[in-house]
Amino acid sequence: MDLTTSFGGLTLRNPFIVSSCSLTSQPEKNQEMEKAGAGALVLKSIFEEEIMAQVNSMDHDDVPIEGYDYISFYQKQHCLDEYCRLIRDTKRLCSIPVIASVNCYTGSEWTAYAKMFQDAGADAIELNVMRIVSDFDYSYGSLEQQHVDLLRAVKSVVTIPVIMKLGHNFTNVVPLAGRLRAEGAAAVVLFNKMSPLDFDIEKLTLRKGEVLSGGSELSEVLRWTALTSAKLPALPLLASGGVVDGEAFVKVLLAGASAAEVCSVLYKQGVGAITEMVAFLNDWMVRHHCDTVDQMRGRLNASHRHDGDRFERIQFFSNISQAKNDLN
Repeated sequence: MDLTTSFGGLTLRNPFIVSSCSLTSQPEKNQEMEKAGAGALVLKSIFEEEIMAQVNSMDHDDVPIEGYDYISFYQKQHCLDEYCRLIRDTKRLCSIPVIASVNCYTGSEWTAYAKMFQDAGADAIELNVMRIVSDFDYSYGSLEQQHVDLLRAVKSVVTIPVIMKLGHNFTNVVPLAGRLRAEGAAAVVLFNKMSPLDFDIEKLTLRKGEVLSGGSELSEVLRWTALTSAKLPALPLLASGGVVDGEAFVKVLLAGASAAEVCSVLYKQGVGAITEMVAFLNDWMVRHHCDTVDQMRGRLNASHRHDGDRFERIQFFSNISQAKNDLN
């Protein structure tokens, strides 16, 4: 079977993309994932907040303003240089596309650093906008506009594909995805995993929730991928969240995704999970007589069903049907 997939100017040998995580922070580990069968990988994100926190944590009480500015610039530059080294070393060891990841929330100087990542050899850049708004004076549409502004800022300084990774916190993903496509986004990722939150009821403190995916996120990923791919067929979509086995891998492609970003299962099962999931896809294509990934992509999205509303109301309809059966 031909597992080749393409989006935004990138050609992947298969639709399996290792998502941004600590596993992609070492060039040698990235090489292992390529050998296991990954089609592409997204390097561990460089975080705007993390760099700023390091700068702000410096003791500068006795340092003149000029000296603090120099130290601040040096700290930022050191972080960026380390990330560029990761890109170069990974490119030296790997032949698959290497995607740099920028976790940011402002359209300031940070977006310009994307040019450094392009010069270091990154094949594409993924913009990961982690933001929740809860202010009373929030203007409707401003969060969406922030994504558009960030994309424009980065597109103004790079020529490689720019991928936008979206969170769940939008009323309607489709129009935002359409705007991003119109602004030149090479692809849109559905969805970003928000940092999990939990409470410690004995210590009365906040604590980190369960980080790894157990597959429960897949339902929303399928729903919005199926809807968005039907309404924006020219926009490449990458599915992220809940893709924990070969069956889920096949499902997101049937929903209309060009590829899947996978992470949690690699922590649980190791890089061998890549080989197993790619093999599962190949076997499924054989059984269903699909010679290429394009032949299966989107076969279950909203454009192929007369009852497209069921993607929005499937639980309601299922419950009504079950109630009728119980009455009979």
